[in-house]
Amino acid sequence: MTDNTPAPQVWPTLRARDARGLIRFLVEAFGFEETAVYGEGERVDHAQLSWPLGGGIMLGSVRDTPDDKWSLQPGSFGAYVVTDEPDALYARATAAGARVLQEPHDTDYSSRDFAVRDPEGNLWSFGTYRGEPRKG
Repeated sequence: MTDNTPAPQVWPTLRARDARGLIRFLVEAFGFEETAVYGEGERVDHAQLSWPLGGGIMLGSVRDTPDDKWSLQPGSFGAYVVTDEPDALYARATAAGARVLQEPHDTDYSSRDFAVRDPEGNLWSFGTYRGEPRKG
């Protein structure tokens, strides 16, 4: 992102049993960039991972406490992420241990997609489809 590019205003979030391990996996397997990680020891209070084409995700360690106001179960997250190189990313992801749900394929909406699970069980779909233009 350049200085005059607006920051993303929607940040998908997830929780992980091993947040530091998941961060390492997402960086190695998918190419996310570790932008910020806060927390002590193995606990991650907040992390921001940026996607090279824009946007990103936020994540933290699961908290099994009754006062948790943002109770998300590990492995319950899913996202579609745009990539210009789905076949190369598929090779990178599977080499890093991503579990294949759907091998690279061409869709009827002119995208090249694949889908995998990360070690926490989250679903990740990657493809070339950038969505439809906004109306208005």
